[in-house]
Amino acid sequence: MTYNYDKLWKLLIDRKMTKTEMRIQAGISTNMLAKMGKEEPVTMETLAKICTALNCGLDDIVEIQKDGD
Repeated sequence: MTYNYDKLWKLLIDRKMTKTEMRIQAGISTNMLAKMGKEEPVTMETLAKICTALNCGLDDIVEIQKDGD
């Protein structure tokens, strides 16, 4: 499976917010942010914190694709 966080990065640009500002506001670790930067999976708790901080849904920040799609 491939995890794509491009929607999140675009949302941050649209809101003129840096990744660090989002990380602090959401209360997630630098390790989680780094994993997302490498398109690796993160916990549901991490995604929920980001959605709560940005007032958005999961489908607004992540896409999960099967390998080969």
